[in-house]
Amino acid sequence: MKRFEELFEELKKKVEQNDPQSGTVKELAKGKHFIGKKIIEEAGEVWMAAEYEGKEKTAEEISQLLYHIQVMMISCDLTLEDIHKYL
Repeated sequence: MKRFEELFEELKKKVEQNDPQSGTVKELAKGKHFIGKKIIEEAGEVWMAAEYEGKEKTAEEISQLLYHIQVMMISCDLTLEDIHKYL
């Protein structure tokens, strides 16, 4: 099981290595508009799962939303500390 911070570091390393097979690298190459659309899509899926699909599916959808949020953070050159100061 990965923690939020560990996943963020893993994603940053994939970006630094610029692995062309990495889904994260591919998503970043598509830009903020694409990433933003993925965030909106996943947020809707979280809501629908919470309403109709139960705890396990909701957790899965939330994990996907968190992933795309982290990709957006990387795209915007934000650190965890940049976010933590607003929590």
